[in-house]
Amino acid sequence: MRPMFAGDEAARRNLLLLSHLRWLAVGGQLATILAVHMLLGVRLPMTPMLLTLFVLVMVNLLALTLYLKGPVNNTTLLATLIMDVGCLSVQLYFSGGATNPFLALYLLQVVLGAVLLEAWSSWLLVALTSGALGILALWAPSLDLPSALRIALPRPYILALWFNYTLAAVLLELFVTRVTRNLRHRDAYLATLRQRAAEEEHVVRIGLLASGAAHELGTPLASLSVALGDWRAEPAVSADPRLAEEVSEMQAEVARCKEIVAGILFAAGEVTGQAPERTTLRRFLNGIVANAAARDSIRIEDRLGRDIAIVSDKALGQALLNLLDNAAEADASNILLSAALSEDMLILSVQDDGRGFPANILSALGQPYQSTKTRRGAGLGLFLTNNVLRTLGGTLEARNRPGRGAQVALRLPLDALAIEAP
Repeated sequence: MRPMFAGDEAARRNLLLLSHLRWLAVGGQLATILAVHMLLGVRLPMTPMLLTLFVLVMVNLLALTLYLKGPVNNTTLLATLIMDVGCLSVQLYFSGGATNPFLALYLLQVVLGAVLLEAWSSWLLVALTSGALGILALWAPSLDLPSALRIALPRPYILALWFNYTLAAVLLELFVTRVTRNLRHRDAYLATLRQRAAEEEHVVRIGLLASGAAHELGTPLASLSVALGDWRAEPAVSADPRLAEEVSEMQAEVARCKEIVAGILFAAGEVTGQAPERTTLRRFLNGIVANAAARDSIRIEDRLGRDIAIVSDKALGQALLNLLDNAAEADASNILLSAALSEDMLILSVQDDGRGFPANILSALGQPYQSTKTRRGAGLGLFLTNNVLRTLGGTLEARNRPGRGAQVALRLPLDALAIEAP
C-alpha cells in the first residue's frame, strides 16, 4: 500500500462527504418524482428518470469503493461531480427543462466545486452547468401538465434566466474560491506558526541544558586554567622543557574545552552571542575558516567589493563553522565559501564536492535530528543554523549540486551585523 499524504486524506474525506450528500439527493429525487407523479397527477417518464437514479446510486457505490481502497485526488472528485451534474441534467430534461424550479440545484454543484476542487476544475464545472442549462432551455421537451400547473415562458425570459444563472455562478465561483483560498492560506500560516513554536520550544530546552552544562563546567575549567598557569610559573616546570611543553599542551586543551563550552551556548539559538567584538566582514570570515577542521580544503571567494565593519557574533560564526565542518565530514575535498553583497543583504554560500544531502534531509530542512550520522545529538547543525538565521531575519536554503556535492546558501540583512549603515 502506498503512503497516504495529507492531500490524499483530505480528498478522501471530501469524497465521503459527497457520497453522503449524494444519498440525500437520491432520496430527495425519488420522493419528489413519486410525489409529483402520484399526488399532483403529472405524467412523468418514470423509466428514464428511475434509471437515472439507479445510475446515481452506482456512481455513489463506486465512489465509496474508491474511498475505501483506491487513490483519491482532484480528478476523482471532479469526475463524481460531473456525473452528478449529468444525472441532474437528465432529470431536469424529462421534467420540464428550464421551467423546472429545481434548476437552482445547479448552483449547489458550483459551490461544492468551488470549495472542494482546484481552480481549473471548479471553473470547468461552472461552464458545464451553464451549458447544460442552455441545452435544457433550448431543447428540453415540455411536460403535459394539468391546466392549473401549465406555464409558458417566453424566449426572452428564458434567455434572461440563463444569463442570470451564469452570472450568479461566476460570482459565486469567484467569491467562494477566494474565501476558500484565504482560509487555506490562514491554515498554512497557522501550521507554520505551530511548527515554529515547536522548534523554538525545542531550542529553549536545548538552551536550558546548554546553560546548565556551561555553568557546571565553567568553574572547574577556570580553576584548571589558573592551576596550570601557576604550575607553568613554577621554577621546576619552567626549567624542564618536557614539563613545560606538557603544561602548555594541557593549557591548550583546557582552552579548547572552554571554547567548546562557549560553543554549546550556540544551541540556545541566541544571536547576541558571547563577547561580540568589533571587526570587519572579511576578518570575520577569515577567522571562521582558520578555526575550521578542514581549513586546508577551504577556499574563500570574496565578492564583497568593500569591507564592512560588523559585530563579530559567536552564534553566527558557529553556524558557519558548523556548515564547513559538515562539508568536510561529507568527504568533500574542495570547499568554497563565497560572500557577496546584494543591496542590503549579505549572501554567504558554502559549496562542496562531497556526498550531498539525502532527499529526506532536504525535504525536512531545518528540523532537528535529521542527519546521516549515527552518533547521539547528530542532526542539530542545520536546525540550529536555521534558527540563528531566522532570528537575525535571514533565510537558509540547501540543495544538491548537479553531479556531486551540495550547496547551502545563507541570506541575512546586513544591518543585523553592520555597525554602521551600509
